[in-house]
Amino acid sequence: MKRIEREFAGRTLTIETGRMAKLAHGSCVVQFGETVVLATATTQDKPTHLPFFPLTVEYREKSYAAGKIPGGFFKREGRPGEKEILSARQIDRPLRPLFPEGFMYEVQIICNVLSADQENDADVLGLTGASLALNMSKIPFRTPLAAVRVGRIQGNWILNPTFQQLEYSDLDIVVAGSKDALMMVEGGAVEVPEEEILEGLEVAHDGIRELVALQEEILREFQQPEMEWVSQAPEPTIQEKVEELARRRVGDAMAIPNKAERSQALASIREDVTGTLQTDLDEEVFAEYEDQVGDILRGIEKETMRNRILDEGLRADGRDLDTVRDISCDIGVLPRTHGSALFTRGQTQALAVATLGTSRDEQRIDSIDVPDEISKSFMLHYNFPPFCVGEARPIRGTSRREIGHGALAERAIQPLLPDYDDFPYTIRIVSDILESNGSSSMATVCGSSLALMAAGVPIRAACAGVAMGLIKEGDRTAVLTDILGVEDALGDMDFKVAGTRQGVTSIQMDIKVEGLSRDILQQALDRARTARLHILDIMNQTISEAREELSEHAPRIMTIQVNPEKLGEIIGPKGKTIRAIQDETGATIEVDDSGLVKIAAVSGEASTRARDMIEAIVQEPEVGRIYEGPVKNTTTFGAFIEILPGTEGLCHISELAEGRVEKTEDVLKKGDMTRVKLLAIDEKGRLRLSRRAAVAEDEEKTVAAEGGGAS
Repeated sequence: MKRIEREFAGRTLTIETGRMAKLAHGSCVVQFGETVVLATATTQDKPTHLPFFPLTVEYREKSYAAGKIPGGFFKREGRPGEKEILSARQIDRPLRPLFPEGFMYEVQIICNVLSADQENDADVLGLTGASLALNMSKIPFRTPLAAVRVGRIQGNWILNPTFQQLEYSDLDIVVAGSKDALMMVEGGAVEVPEEEILEGLEVAHDGIRELVALQEEILREFQQPEMEWVSQAPEPTIQEKVEELARRRVGDAMAIPNKAERSQALASIREDVTGTLQTDLDEEVFAEYEDQVGDILRGIEKETMRNRILDEGLRADGRDLDTVRDISCDIGVLPRTHGSALFTRGQTQALAVATLGTSRDEQRIDSIDVPDEISKSFMLHYNFPPFCVGEARPIRGTSRREIGHGALAERAIQPLLPDYDDFPYTIRIVSDILESNGSSSMATVCGSSLALMAAGVPIRAACAGVAMGLIKEGDRTAVLTDILGVEDALGDMDFKVAGTRQGVTSIQMDIKVEGLSRDILQQALDRARTARLHILDIMNQTISEAREELSEHAPRIMTIQVNPEKLGEIIGPKGKTIRAIQDETGATIEVDDSGLVKIAAVSGEASTRARDMIEAIVQEPEVGRIYEGPVKNTTTFGAFIEILPGTEGLCHISELAEGRVEKTEDVLKKGDMTRVKLLAIDEKGRLRLSRRAAVAEDEEKTVAAEGGGAS
């Protein structure tokens, strides 16, 4: 057993091995503050039959970690939630490229959150623990990694800020890397300039180096011999034959600009090569090596594409390195939605639709990171149906990739939305990808910005995004603007940057090489900004600011503040009063314990009518004001008149009319409507009314009006 305890980012960090999960091939416990994560790594002893490296990363939060019992009927943890999926992806992405080439044995990483102090996020601890567990195991992985979160409050950089500190931070970025280079960046910001983003990445890298040094201290004593494994590299003879048959044809196919035609040409090549090998080779030999044909062809495609870019500066669709594909923007494409936009860039197309709702539509989230259930009033959902890439396959629910891309776009838009107090709507955006050939998440950002403006949501500024790529061979590098799908798959970097003219609001970087220099990062960020401004110029030609009026189909929400003691009168016995108002006006009414009343209706007239009815209920009697109300009862000494709902006062017989009145019924009868003036409220809260004073005042106003008309 080994335990190291250090001060890190102002709190105690503890790493422990050899006590928990000892049958896993590698395991460790990482504790920061009172947040604890158990990370384990295991592998299979036999290679997989799958055509890809089967790495699985699971990040699971235990409800008991925060002293909670799960909600729902079964009272146990079920499928992972959105936060767990996003955290698992953050761990997976920097680890995956660092396994050795040809290693095709199934590997599983599991990170369990065992304790949550509701101050420190466990996600960054998960990658540090996974790295140590892998490096301690027999699995061939010898590059310690670590992750930190970086924030900034009033110009001061903070490593691993608490949840409370993040509320005041203008950026929240998770950074992963080795001691020499950064491997992954993901987070959001409030229009922060690119040069300040770079400064934050350097601060994060300093913290990463500290955490890697701690791992290396443990690994000097605890490290297993590497397992014996057989590389799944192609057999040399088969490699040579496929090269001979396909290289020239692949070169021609990779020069075809259209994605569908290029894919069809490559599929034809594979079919021809497979048929030729089946004829030329012994049946048993062909059966043994048939699966390698696809890998060899993909290698030729990769080499061809990369050399063409580095040698000639030409990409698969014929563009140079910096050109953004042709863009078209359309808004209002769906007549009954609150806001819609169709954003097309090259062969990537996103249909974004914005819907406005009330607080009843907010998403409720039960999280171990906060004591109570929280609500979410802005959601962005991304869908990637199979037809968008010309495929036919089953739809099995929302994929991890869809959740990740939606979260990236949501972070880009979130800081630009108006304050909830000023615009009390629940907002949901759905982005349906209709065509995809690279960077559909950034098309989602552009389409979402357009849809919000079309819906009349007063966002701070338009937002756009672009994906940058990289081809790196030794000292030769090429940074690519607005990458295609093939450049993402066969290139070395996928660097997505979204933001406004003022700065970055969302960022995500994944690389497949061992690291990037500051110069390459600077170059990528600068070119991404140039491309983003170009895209914003085109978007502004369609719509440059939010429409002044909401969609006619969107609800109108009014808010009024009332005395909390009056809420019972608004609701009425068993909700009778509030239901009656809703039925009569067609509005939806929500009340809060603070006395805030929200009224929502598609018709502004319905909202106004409901507001007037509520104000009449909660109105306080005002001395000197004239009211109109029904006579509730008559007596020998006067009449009781209701001037406000539930509020009655006495109009004494002497105040019914000028001169002497013998009987109350001579002037007023039960059920009559009359105008009365509130003369006084005594110390017991009783109201003294006067019909005589109200009539006299009304007559004076009539005379004054007639005199003004005559003059």
